[in-house]
Amino acid sequence: MLLQIGMDDTDSPTGGCTTHIAVMMVEKLLDIGVRFMDYPNLLRLNPNVPWKTRGNGAVCLRVELDEEKIPVVKNLVLDLVEEYAEFDCDNTNPGIVFHSGGVPEGMMEFSDRVVSQVVKLEEALRVVDEVGCEAVGFKNRRGLIGATAAVGGLQRGDYTYELLTYRTPENWGTLRRLDKASVWRMDEESTGTFNNVDNESKRVLIAPHGPDPVMYGVRGETPKSVYSAVREIVPLEPVERWAIFRSNQGTDAHLKKVSQIRDMKSMNPVITSGRVLDEPRTITGGHVIYKISDETGSVDCAAYEPTGSLRNTVRKLRVDDEITVYGGLREEKGRLTVNTEKLRVNTVVEGFKLVNPQCPECSGSMESMGRNKGYRCRHCGYRDGKLSKVKIHVERVLKPGLYMPPPGAQRHLAKPEVRLGREKAGKYSYRPLVDPWFGVGEV
Repeated sequence: MLLQIGMDDTDSPTGGCTTHIAVMMVEKLLDIGVRFMDYPNLLRLNPNVPWKTRGNGAVCLRVELDEEKIPVVKNLVLDLVEEYAEFDCDNTNPGIVFHSGGVPEGMMEFSDRVVSQVVKLEEALRVVDEVGCEAVGFKNRRGLIGATAAVGGLQRGDYTYELLTYRTPENWGTLRRLDKASVWRMDEESTGTFNNVDNESKRVLIAPHGPDPVMYGVRGETPKSVYSAVREIVPLEPVERWAIFRSNQGTDAHLKKVSQIRDMKSMNPVITSGRVLDEPRTITGGHVIYKISDETGSVDCAAYEPTGSLRNTVRKLRVDDEITVYGGLREEKGRLTVNTEKLRVNTVVEGFKLVNPQCPECSGSMESMGRNKGYRCRHCGYRDGKLSKVKIHVERVLKPGLYMPPPGAQRHLAKPEVRLGREKAGKYSYRPLVDPWFGVGEV
């Protein structure tokens, strides 16, 4: 029998990790003879919801087992969540969903909405009831939203892989020890991974900075590519365990096209097009603010300081440039702002500047005689009180194209430029996993 196990919301800002609990489950499930039909699934949810903990990721384990083992598996899952979830945190509300058999279309559609919209608990409970799942929620049960979405997710469309390694408990909360030079070498030699380092800030990106158990993770196009890359990395502390996940990271799965600005909703990630309405301005903190409009209205957009060089692109925009903005919406005092994750310049207006006129007598340079008093020639002395500045064409520095922030400023779900043309499509089919995909100790 096929059993799908979804779970979410077990971590907190001060510790814990849903993927870590999932990998401990993997070890125990393998020990009792359960067969995995897919790599553990890591589904990143809408990054704009305010109640998320850190990466807003839910996990699903898809296994095949004898029916008599189902009660054992369910108890095992519940025991691990109850032991390792961060229950002391007010914002941690774990949810677990068990579903037997294939994934119904309704769960897939629900998963798509949770990744790109704000969804209420009542909607998750309705889906659970309609498809006949067993759901276990703790505290306010909000984790059931992500757990249900995890079961329905990654059944179709684009996906990537990530090999995650975990620290031994005595090292949790301390500075991660990793040979950074080995990571830079791996990045130079690897052809199937992405966002390992940030050349703009000269930072290694694979290791998080929080108190969670993750040591580092490498993302890529195939299980083989992430496994081969990790084998080149030199850890300077013990690795407790590791596993390869299949994920929607790096796919832009959260972004949905909005045809009209007036249709945008707070906290939804969007793709929206419009005309630049005013000159970009830099405000306190280094954030760059600009506005776009269409026939239905206008909206503020922001390239925040962490987006680095993307702000320089935004500063080059001019009124009437036609652009497409990708990002999440936030609302403050009833006003929406698009947090710019990336930007496509579709067309740019002609560039020009105003210069002093040439002398009509000798073609020499002229200078102003004062406000609205005309110009005189520096060379021959010719004067004309009716002359004014003239427009001349200048080449625009900004060209049509896609502009993105450096890797260090990209969200989990953001599709990096290196992945353009590598997208996968269609329905996912379960097939044998590449060995090894899980292990205890060093990779």
